[in-house]
Amino acid sequence: MKLWRKLFIVVLAFVMIFAFSSCTQEQATDKPAETPADSNKFELALITDVGTIDDKSFNQGAWEGVEAYAKEKGITYKYYKPTEKSDAAYINSIDLAVKAGAKVIVCPGFLFEVPIHTVQTKYPEVNFVILDGAPHAGDYNIEIAPNTYSIFYAEEEAGFLAGYSIVKEGYTKLGFMGGMAVPAVVRYGYGFVQGAEYAAKELRLSDDIQVKYTYVGNFDASPENQAKASAWFNEGTEVIFACGGAVGNSVMKAAEAAGRKVIGVDVDQSAESNTVITSSMKNLSKSVYDALASYYAKSFPGGTTVSLDATVKGVQLPMENSRFEKFSQADYDAIYSKIVSKDVKILNDSAVVANSGKPAEEVTAADIAVEKVKIEVIK
Repeated sequence: MKLWRKLFIVVLAFVMIFAFSSCTQEQATDKPAETPADSNKFELALITDVGTIDDKSFNQGAWEGVEAYAKEKGITYKYYKPTEKSDAAYINSIDLAVKAGAKVIVCPGFLFEVPIHTVQTKYPEVNFVILDGAPHAGDYNIEIAPNTYSIFYAEEEAGFLAGYSIVKEGYTKLGFMGGMAVPAVVRYGYGFVQGAEYAAKELRLSDDIQVKYTYVGNFDASPENQAKASAWFNEGTEVIFACGGAVGNSVMKAAEAAGRKVIGVDVDQSAESNTVITSSMKNLSKSVYDALASYYAKSFPGGTTVSLDATVKGVQLPMENSRFEKFSQADYDAIYSKIVSKDVKILNDSAVVANSGKPAEEVTAADIAVEKVKIEVIK
């Protein structure tokens, strides 16, 4: 009897060990989505340029579009920050995104033009969205593959809205401080001048609008940029349109010290400083959101380029957060409607060059045909 009990206990022990082992194995294989390999897969990706996703400018605006779509649809997403400002670093970040399973990769900025030209053929199964740029091999001969969508914006219209509103608000001593003279920044500036001109004529001002105009040569927050902005404010400039990414942070600091105003750029920068009276915006988040939606609707506009303007709400002022005292929503709606209907003629950089009769490299803001705006170009 004792021997039988011992055998029973041994057999029972084996049965329990086997059952426990089987249960453990079943649990381990029941949820493959939680394995480390799968947790590192991301369907949507954004590669930053020289900034970060919280730069309150171009990268952030694009990232907000990716994030909004991904969260709404329950899609995995991630951003990648290149180690340096170079084609090789951008391509390396794109390689990482592809290895992680990216189906659509958003690349904000003209710095991606050459890298996208390389990767669009390297990864034909991946779709690319490039903002403010079109792929080329460094020779500016544009080649947009079927898996790439190139988005530009009518910055001249966004700049026009800023110049128009600020003059209607009552300011007459203005400044435009751009980062570098790349096409997008140039269009912002040229539009700004034309908007100020249009408002001055509409108001029948007896005195001219004064505009200091420069490109600082970088997109950085620096003591030098702050000092330049401070000097302009000390010389009487009332508002500076800071059109250069982090350059705006330097201008805001100078404005805070001088009790002056700033116009932000690309996204709504009102939260950055109380000196920001409004922002000249591209509707970055909407354009990215719409591009992602088109991919999942199987209507991705690959192989094409588009310039988003007021007719599709591609540019705007954030009226709900602007700090205007005179310029009203009705004023904004009226001028916006005129831009949409093309009742207002706004020249972009190419048109200004064509009208000047000069080589493109010699054309400056001073070549814009205006009567009520006096431009001081500072090199």
